[in-house]
Amino acid sequence: MFKKLVIFLLLMVVPCSVFCANKAKKEEPVKHLTDEQIYDELKKFALVFETARDNFVEEADEKKMLEAAMNAMLNELDPHSSYLNADDFKDFNDKSQGSFGGLGIQITSDKGAVRVISPIDDTPAARAGIKAGDYIIRIDDEQVFDLTLNQAVKKMKGKPGTKVKLTIVSEDSEPKTLTLKRDIIKVKSVKAEEKRLADADEDSPLIGYVRISDFGATTTKELKDAIKKLEKKNVIGYVLDVRNNPGGYLTAAIDVSDTFLDGGEIVSTRGKDSNDIERSFANAGDMVNGKPIVVLINHGSASASEIVAGALQDNGRALVMGSQSFGKGSVQQQKPLGDGTAIHITIARYYTPSGKSIQNEGITPDVEVLQSKLEVIEKRDSDYSEASFKNSLKNDKSKKKDSKKADDEEEKELTDEEKDAQDYQLQRAMDMVIAMQKIKERNEMPVTSDVFEAEPTK
Repeated sequence: MFKKLVIFLLLMVVPCSVFCANKAKKEEPVKHLTDEQIYDELKKFALVFETARDNFVEEADEKKMLEAAMNAMLNELDPHSSYLNADDFKDFNDKSQGSFGGLGIQITSDKGAVRVISPIDDTPAARAGIKAGDYIIRIDDEQVFDLTLNQAVKKMKGKPGTKVKLTIVSEDSEPKTLTLKRDIIKVKSVKAEEKRLADADEDSPLIGYVRISDFGATTTKELKDAIKKLEKKNVIGYVLDVRNNPGGYLTAAIDVSDTFLDGGEIVSTRGKDSNDIERSFANAGDMVNGKPIVVLINHGSASASEIVAGALQDNGRALVMGSQSFGKGSVQQQKPLGDGTAIHITIARYYTPSGKSIQNEGITPDVEVLQSKLEVIEKRDSDYSEASFKNSLKNDKSKKKDSKKADDEEEKELTDEEKDAQDYQLQRAMDMVIAMQKIKERNEMPVTSDVFEAEPTK
């Protein structure tokens, strides 16, 4: 709703010819300045800084002014480039190592607003029901329009146990204000267990379920440890769930892909120079020995998640199910400046093994399965039955629960099995793993001579 409102207002205020002109302008080649022109612009920058500092109505904080200028310069390049002061740089490294403070939410900049890429599993943001694609328009009742990402992150951070209010706008819904309690976010990248289809009996096949919530420094080790345990359970195949995974280290995405591949290209990165191409290939050895794999993605699957999905899809190693992914096809790198600060800057685009760039497009699933809600269409207690007749005889041994007690029971928290049963995408993914395993077994079945024995000639 918020996104549609923004677009509507832009269309009302700005003529179409302006949009067309801007688009045409962006497609023009960059006109580089000469060294002399650059020097003149830097002198102008210094003049603007001095004039603003000396004439502003209040005491100006020179450090904040300069940091804001550097950050704005980098953010003009793309939404993922930024200046990291000492605190930001430390926080980034802490997060990458698997422990940091805050709400557990990955955000990006979108049209001057702050948009959620995805919440991290088992964090205050995820528990509050914040979803990929939501917009954050206020933090503690303060507007966040045109804040940098670092500024927005700082406002959401704080001492563990303290509270922060977020005003959220979801698609096709009214704004809502949530109060979240900050916490120390300890990210365990991988969760794994064996599962069966909902309502399946104990003789039904076991399926390895691997959930990767982000790609950090410990992800590959956690994944390999999990697979070793699942292989001992004799699972018939795997569901690799990277829904709402905002990404992380490129190296982690390559290693995770390599875990399931026996060869072939994983990803290529291409920088500014057309000859600056780096390709990553899988080593021999598939940890799950060719067992069927279904990769689950959705619009919250970004960056490293898309590398893994694209690598397994293009190599014919896995079937990708779910909905279109986020479409972040760029690689960022930290460039330390030597004083505890750094630049976080986009250095390359990445491409799937087939040569496809997913930037602004995403990974298209082989089988689109939108998350749906299963609905019971038959009531447990029908409105039309013997009990509906006037003066019908009562059951003297009835143990029917009263409505209040029944309502109380309905409000109980769902078990893990009940949550799995309501996860439509997961159930369909496990269905697909079973189907893929049956096809695999059928193709490997030996052809015996007596089955196709020709009739003897007369």
